[in-house]
Amino acid sequence: QVQLEESGGGSVQAGGSLRLSCAASGFTFGSFGMAWFRQSPGKEREFVAACSWNYGKTIYGDSVKNRFTISRDNVKNTVYLQMTSLKPEDTAVYYCARRRGSDTSTFRAGYDSWGQGTQVTVSS
Repeated sequence: QVQLEESGGGSVQAGGSLRLSCAASGFTFGSFGMAWFRQSPGKEREFVAACSWNYGKTIYGDSVKNRFTISRDNVKNTVYLQMTSLKPEDTAVYYCARRRGSDTSTFRAGYDSWGQGTQVTVSS
């Protein structure tokens, strides 16, 4: 079955960096778009970044543009999120998600499988 396992979360001071990883298994990873979402307490799950099956297209949420970078390795079946210039408002649980196709989408409904999430905490 489809499995997505996030790692790399932790606590960091404002201005710092973290790299999240999501290891995928149970499906043909290179055929699907992948994305990162995040959710903080009391808020809806928010789109962060997505990339198409061959990394030909990437899209970002407005709040993370020019600070976060999504990438993928179709040999290692892993998608990454490099986060720089972190802010306290980036504090959230970050989720990896598999797209219902090979392209990208900013909509939560466009994804059919989710990981368990990894906590990122940014202190001021």
